[in-house]
Amino acid sequence: MANPFVHVELRTNDPEKAKAFYGKLFGWKLEDVPMGPDTYTTIDVGEGTGGGITRNPDASGRPWWLAYVAVDNVAEATNKAKSLGATIKTDVTEIPNVGTFSVISDPTGAVLALWTPAKR
Repeated sequence: MANPFVHVELRTNDPEKAKAFYGKLFGWKLEDVPMGPDTYTTIDVGEGTGGGITRNPDASGRPWWLAYVAVDNVAEATNKAKSLGATIKTDVTEIPNVGTFSVISDPTGAVLALWTPAKR
């Protein structure tokens, strides 16, 4: 299938509470990775699509899950989405040695991330 969902990320104001809940509920393997001034927690689910837990960029906002879709080129896909009526929430951003992403809001208001892993 072209453009599969490849990552799912929880953005929450209480990452510690979320980690305790999901770790116990599903038995996910959680690993903290220092990332700038904060910590990113990777979720290893064994089989299937993994993800992460991170601090919500809007401290006053509700927690939410963000799905990532694989694309060949994030910049091109972001521009195409914009031409089709999407709003760019986070412009093309590179995570060195990991990959490149953007976050868009489709014309209905649904939020989705676009992702291309770094070349290995």
